This record gives sequence, C-alpha cells and structure tokens, in this order.
Amino acid sequence: MQREIHKWRSPNLNKDMEIVIYGHYGYALLMFPTAAADYLEYERFHLIGAIAPFINDGKLKAFSINSINNESWLNRDMHPSHKAIRHQQYNQYVTDEVVPFIKQHCSAHVPIVTTGASLGALHAANSFFRRADLFAGTIAMSGGYDLKAYTNGFYDDNCYFNSPVDYLPQWNDEKILNTLRQRSIIIASGQGSYENPDASRRLSDILNSKGIQHWLDLWGFDMPHDWPTWRQMLPYFLGKMNF
Repeated sequence: MQREIHKWRSPNLNKDMEIVIYGHYGYALLMFPTAAADYLEYERFHLIGAIAPFINDGKLKAFSINSINNESWLNRDMHPSHKAIRHQQYNQYVTDEVVPFIKQHCSAHVPIVTTGASLGALHAANSFFRRADLFAGTIAMSGGYDLKAYTNGFYDDNCYFNSPVDYLPQWNDEKILNTLRQRSIIIASGQGSYENPDASRRLSDILNSKGIQHWLDLWGFDMPHDWPTWRQMLPYFLGKMNF
C-alpha cells in the first residue's frame, strides 16, 4: 500500500498539521479522528487495514487528518466561546486547506467522501452538511450530532452553525436541500455498550423531514461503541458506494 505523510503550517489554525495518505488511485475518503486523537489513529487501530482491499484495488485514496478537539470542546481549561471559535477555525482548515490539497493530489473533480467514528462522526457529518457543494457524501459512524452535548450550556452562533440537529431543521433553501438530496449519506450506529442509536435516529428524522434520502443503519446490540464495530462497518459501507 502506498503511504505518504505531509505536513504544513496551517494559516487557519496557526500550527503544523499533518495528513497521511493511503493509496494510489480512486475517489477520496477524508477521515476525521475520534476524540482527541491524531492523524495516525485509524492506522494504529487497524481500520486502515480493514479497508485495505479498497485502497489496494485503486477504488479509493484515504486521507486521514489531525483533530484539534483537545484545543476546543475537550479542553476543560478553555472558555466556551474560545472553544467555539477554535472549532470554526478547524472547519476553515478543512474547507480552505485540506480540500484543495486533496484536489491537487488527485484531481480537481475527485469525489470526496467524509467519514469518522464517535466525535469524528460529528466532524464528518457537519463538514458534509455545511458544504455539500464540496463533498460527495458522508459515512458517519456512532456519532452524536448535537454539539450542545459538548458545550456545557454555552451556546452562540458558532455552536448553532456546527450542530446539525439545530441548523438542519431551519434550512429551507431548495438549492442547498437539492444538493444534499443528490449526495450519498450513511448514518450508522451500533446498539451495544456506550452506543447512542437515538442520536442517529434523531438526525435521520430531520433528514426525512427535508426529503433528503439517506441510509440509517442501526446494527445489533452486540455492536459496542468501539473499534471492532467500526472495523466491520466502514468496509461494509464502502462496498456499497460507487463513484
């Protein structure tokens, strides 16, 4: 498997940010880490190995980026307003730096699918919903889509516009909604230990209310909020996608 690591000084985040690329051809899979993890997390926990057949066959190239969750919502010493600002800066890093990097590395018209597990699912889904003009789809696994779960009661515009269950119900722009209706959206969760399938159901209900076709897939009660679940989920869903 071809593997490259790149790093640059992010003007949006004012820090060095790494990205690892797996593969040589195919559509782009943009991977957001869980919790406060780094860009190599999916490799360490063998999720890259689980999707290796797709990478080696040239069906996709995986781009795994760093999180800054420990500089935003997981930082107990930071004021909530600053956490929200940092979250928004991360969004800008993704859209203004990572997406152009992927297109330069692949092609200007390469489809980009976002994915992540746990807190990474929130980033993957939120990035997709906010900018469906940039992304072809999302595979969100075991996520919660209400940012207020991380804000400890704080709420401002930066929170609202990064909390899918808050902003999606208010969207009535048919141009935006029609774009979302043309994308591939997978919302998945186990129902075992530490999973929250109701979070996925809630997001699914909102999408249904907007006529946005998607796939809600709730796995069994034997599927916990843990790596063995995601190592089964991601290759299964990738096998259903065609770009």
